Amino acid sequence: MISIVIPYYQRTPGILARALASVAAQRGCLMPIHLIVVDDASPAPAEPEISAAMFPADSITLVRQPNAGAGAARNAGLDRAPKTTRYIAFLDSDDEWSPDHLAHAAAALGSGYDFYFADHHQLGQTTSAFARAARIRPDRHPTLENLPDGLHAYQGDMFDQIIRGNPIGTSTVVYDFARHAAQRFKVEFTNAGEDYLFWMQLVRSGARIAFSSRSQAQYGKGVNIYSGSGWGSENHLLRLHDELRYRKVTAELFPLTPLQRTYIRSSVRTLRVAFIRDLLHRVAHRKKMPLKILRSQLGMDPWTFGQAPLIALQLLMGIR
Repeated sequence: MISIVIPYYQRTPGILARALASVAAQRGCLMPIHLIVVDDASPAPAEPEISAAMFPADSITLVRQPNAGAGAARNAGLDRAPKTTRYIAFLDSDDEWSPDHLAHAAAALGSGYDFYFADHHQLGQTTSAFARAARIRPDRHPTLENLPDGLHAYQGDMFDQIIRGNPIGTSTVVYDFARHAAQRFKVEFTNAGEDYLFWMQLVRSGARIAFSSRSQAQYGKGVNIYSGSGWGSENHLLRLHDELRYRKVTAELFPLTPLQRTYIRSSVRTLRVAFIRDLLHRVAHRKKMPLKILRSQLGMDPWTFGQAPLIALQLLMGIR
């Protein structure tokens, strides 16, 4: 079967209902579907929306856990996947699938691929993610013969592509869980990088990749790591902290080419500048300093503070 893992944390009722409706609307998929909704101590509980969706009782599992973040919620869903699960699909609770998503994913994976993703529309966008970012050019990847239109075999170095500009939308991912059952998200990256590291590990394990050039997900508005994350907010500083840590951990976990290491060093430098810029914004506006994040940043990347005076001076002088 295909098991669908939905991490759930929302403050407004009704958001999950739309995601569940898009699951119920799937057509053409010949495999049984099982839903796993992980209520991550959501202020708006999941149970009423699940009950209203009226899925058969044996086709849905509700997991409740203390708030631990999306990665931990996805891991809890993976841990509860039925033994007959062949493929895992991810869907965030504020996103919706096109009706052909699972059918196309199952067709691609059934033809020998391990990992599938698709084009999608991000929040508020009328142009798809592939077209906007130009990180995936479908015409450069061979089509999958005798399968639905728009399916392609990915050709290239996906590991390098994720480092330089990830094209994969989490709510479009379906992968061969039976072949990669031990794979889990790194839960310490609550605000950035946990999904990228998951994809990287799958790629490094030899996963064969297929994708659809058709948009198969519409991203919606709900609670996410970017909400309330403007300059001077604690969310913004935490996201910068996790992004910098993700970049450094990438260099520690995986063998990299010289060009990849150079790219990561440049990214780390950019994130340090952004971190110091945020702190200067706080000082200028007399905002409270989040000591927990500062202590974590000091332990993870002391160079941020070693270079802080020079970075601050360059920022104040308008030097980038």
